[in-house]
Amino acid sequence: MHLTRFILLSLYCVATLTQSIESSADENKFIRFATYNIAMGLESHGKLLARLKSGDDEGLRKAAAVIQKVRPDVLLINEFDFQPEQNAGQLFVENYLAVSQHGSNPISYAHMLDGPVNTGVDSGLDLDNDGETGGPADAWGFGWFPGQYGMQVLSRFPINKDSLRSFRGFLWQDMPGALQTLNPDGSSWYPDEVYKQMRLSSKSHWDIPVQVGDEVIHFLVSHPTPPVFDGPEDRNGLRNHDEIRLWADYLDPNSSHYIYDDNGVNGGLNEGAHFVIAGDLNADPVDGDSSSAAILQLLDHPLIDSSCTPSSDGSREALETQGGKNLEHRGDPSTDTGDFNDRYTGNMRIDYVLPSVTLEVNDCGVFWPSGGQPGHELIGFSDHRLVWMDVRIW
Repeated sequence: MHLTRFILLSLYCVATLTQSIESSADENKFIRFATYNIAMGLESHGKLLARLKSGDDEGLRKAAAVIQKVRPDVLLINEFDFQPEQNAGQLFVENYLAVSQHGSNPISYAHMLDGPVNTGVDSGLDLDNDGETGGPADAWGFGWFPGQYGMQVLSRFPINKDSLRSFRGFLWQDMPGALQTLNPDGSSWYPDEVYKQMRLSSKSHWDIPVQVGDEVIHFLVSHPTPPVFDGPEDRNGLRNHDEIRLWADYLDPNSSHYIYDDNGVNGGLNEGAHFVIAGDLNADPVDGDSSSAAILQLLDHPLIDSSCTPSSDGSREALETQGGKNLEHRGDPSTDTGDFNDRYTGNMRIDYVLPSVTLEVNDCGVFWPSGGQPGHELIGFSDHRLVWMDVRIW
């Protein structure tokens, strides 16, 4: 899919914004990057548009209120259905963010970006080996309709649309040393004719150049598949690992030669490039079904500064109040970003904002207020929490 399919609209610039958690858009000050899975991957096409147009959907009002409180300058929203017939991001800005929600001050964004994703796009193949084709598990990324669980980027800084890169069509087999999905007897789980066509990205991988004065910060966003909903072959866990690996290789000119984008251009970032990786990466460093090696590909990467670990009071409180599977976890509960089933899954750290070592990090956090803190009433509509980080160019 060519990048011209992306929707990029400049709406309007806001000269002055009142901010509750202050972050300036001046390029010589710290810039707040954030990721937020708002769980608006709805069950049928058009439902999100209807809720966006209404202006009074309570889930969207709470999502907007959280964004208004944290006030990121550059924001990735995961699970925001792609609506090619109308700019859903503009509706969210105009009908929710630019209007005070739950007592929070309005916020606006001059630039926005969304585009097609693999979720819900029928592959024409039997990807789940159930003998049938055409279901949501046979789409290139699990989904009931094209665009479900999409991505939306909002920015107060200009986006260089001429340099956008998308990797939606990159084939899994074209990654050197890609993890192989095998049956317990060692045979290939995917038939050859299927594996040769298998796309790596379950949604998409986007390299979005954000213009900050004379410098560019590459906002690298994605939403890898959850490492569950499979069998002993671990096809989703392996795909999750390699979706994350794509970014790890993309950062290093010595490792990125094999990567090609949807316009057929090869290679990754130039040496010394500024970047911020963001998204619901569906991988915890210690707990859960993902391989611990999956996210460590980024957390231990020499070009990434992972020294600031976002945390919150609310996530630690959740351990004490929810119990269950959480009590078996080995990771630091204060760093959890997702609030999941306490019987089977437990809470985990799966949402990330990871800057390059070329950027100065000032602060970071997870918006998960505890029961006695302001904003606690806003968080329950989604099973994810907003994660933010303040950086600037050295």
